[in-house]
Amino acid sequence: MVRNVNIDESARAPSTTPPAVILCEPQLGENIGTAARAMANFGLVDLRIVNPRDGWPSEKARAAASRADHVIDKVQVFDSLEAAIADLTFVYATTARSREVPKPVRGPDEAARKVVELGVKGLMTGYIFGRERWGLNNDEVALADEIVTLPVDPDFASLNIAQAVLVCAYEWRKTATSGALPFRLSEEEHPPAAKEDVLRFFEHIEGALDRATFFRPVERRPHMVRTLRNIFQKAGLTEQEVRALRGVVAALEKRETRPRRQRGVPASDSPGETNGEFTAPARED
Repeated sequence: MVRNVNIDESARAPSTTPPAVILCEPQLGENIGTAARAMANFGLVDLRIVNPRDGWPSEKARAAASRADHVIDKVQVFDSLEAAIADLTFVYATTARSREVPKPVRGPDEAARKVVELGVKGLMTGYIFGRERWGLNNDEVALADEIVTLPVDPDFASLNIAQAVLVCAYEWRKTATSGALPFRLSEEEHPPAAKEDVLRFFEHIEGALDRATFFRPVERRPHMVRTLRNIFQKAGLTEQEVRALRGVVAALEKRETRPRRQRGVPASDSPGETNGEFTAPARED
């Protein structure tokens, strides 16, 4: 399991009751496992299964969960969907097609806001996901309070169960944590460069480019300098990056002043080269 060292505490477990995920008659253990992995990615642990075709427990599900064992170990198995949702207060049915069931239809983001709102009050909620081949039937959809559907291409609307679980779990966590990311760049470790250092870098690189006759025609120099400075200003350079850039310019300047080595002459015998240090080329009398 990959763990981040500099974790933003606001991205940890949100102060709201997480929703349950109910898989209705899943066929493959692998799909149960990948759904469990998607849940674990976003902090969901309550996985409920209704009449899994291949039975339970499933080694294929555990393997596909990729070490989301804390989800697999707590799986609850039910004989009916009614029993699986009995202790929940509010339930969404997920479907990719229109139904003859008069219920509000929500997108995953809007549904997540409702789930978080209820969870803050300590109420238990859940998402129902259908079978791999044909999803939920109308009677099962009728058991839900509202419908969730994703903004997919209507000509290719079917998603793998784990994909659908992941989208709903992602929207829930994003809403519950106000979009807090698990880590950010620490400004203490990488402080932004002082303007004085940035200006010195500008002078350094512009001087090097002047000597290389880069700014041509001369009357275009002010415009070219502004363009060059804007490029680096947009980068938000850190102290380390400014030092690195100045080192690059210095290395290029040094290369330009090195005498060209004569073919067939060893480095130690090249004119102007002594003990690995460069001096002015030897004069010829």
